[in-house]
Amino acid sequence: MKKYFRRTWLNIDTDALRENYGEICRKISSGAKIMAVVKADAYGHGVEYIVKELVKLGCEWFAVSNLEEAMQVKSVSPDSCVLILGYTPPEYSVSLAVNGISQAVFNPEYAAALSADAAENGVEVRIHIKADTGMSRLGFMFHDSELDADTARDIAVACSLPGLYPEGIFTHFALADEENGEVFTRLQYDLFLKLIHEVEALGTKFELKHCCNSAATVIYPEMQLDLVRPGIILYGLAPSQYVGSHIHLKPVMQMKTVISMVKTIPAGTPISYGGTFVSDKPMKVATVPVGYADGLPRKLSGRAYMVVNGKKVPVLGRICMDQCILDVSDIEDIHEGMSVTVFGSDIITVEDIAGKCDMINYEIICGINKRVPRVFREDGGVIAISDYLET
Repeated sequence: MKKYFRRTWLNIDTDALRENYGEICRKISSGAKIMAVVKADAYGHGVEYIVKELVKLGCEWFAVSNLEEAMQVKSVSPDSCVLILGYTPPEYSVSLAVNGISQAVFNPEYAAALSADAAENGVEVRIHIKADTGMSRLGFMFHDSELDADTARDIAVACSLPGLYPEGIFTHFALADEENGEVFTRLQYDLFLKLIHEVEALGTKFELKHCCNSAATVIYPEMQLDLVRPGIILYGLAPSQYVGSHIHLKPVMQMKTVISMVKTIPAGTPISYGGTFVSDKPMKVATVPVGYADGLPRKLSGRAYMVVNGKKVPVLGRICMDQCILDVSDIEDIHEGMSVTVFGSDIITVEDIAGKCDMINYEIICGINKRVPRVFREDGGVIAISDYLET
């Protein structure tokens, strides 16, 4: 096993990933399959090894944001089914078709452009129609069955275009993770079913229908249909406290660093840029090589804590690009090279970090810089290392 540079790194717990996957399986009906959302480098966890682990667990479908991400998944698991949720330039129809990648189609113009390129090149692209039932992002708009009465016809026309194979249809919920979001979520679901009925009445049939994100998979099991699209819950985090109270999850990611220097400072010593913290007594402080360039938000300056020897210690002053300073006055036997937990323990969670800087857990885990190696662990031992800076 190759070594990793013990400066700052992420521990990725594959045992936790398996537990979360199993928990999700227990939440879904026997007829639904999991489409694991692994966009944004598997939410910062390292897509290559996350996909490998999920394939071992029987996952057949993966969802990504773009063609580059789809090709990453295919390079790991060529036989897996992959859906691109976002935009792919129509001139890449051959890449989509040759690699067996399914593409979201979200309006008549895009359908026509993708069809034209596919037909010109003699290929057929599998498509999933994206219906906008209330998210107001991408999709054939169907917010009102009367005002948007032409949408079903537009979809049927798109599905009949040469070079396109209508494999599926899907929508995305906007409020499924909100405790007060049930009325709107059920409205979106009802609109989705009505739209499917109207399109199928025009002669287009879909093999796959899906609408459940992480929150809906947990809260609305009756809406699971053919596929569910768990994302954040795969990685052991909940999209909201409300959802988290309905499922048992184990965080997969832990951020670690080490102490690079320890010293004692006298009273009246300013710490870090701007001198925003000044010691009021002699203190023992430690510098750790992690900063906002690694993904630790600068907004945490003066608010953050880390864990040293099982104890919470405060971050003093401003967080720098590559370093920050801890108050370790109460920690015994401290020394250079000692490991420090930035987040991912019972003492300091991702939610603790996010809450202190008015962010969400998604932003924290997706924001970890690529210079931070991902160290994959199983039964406490290292099984793989993803180091993006390795040459």
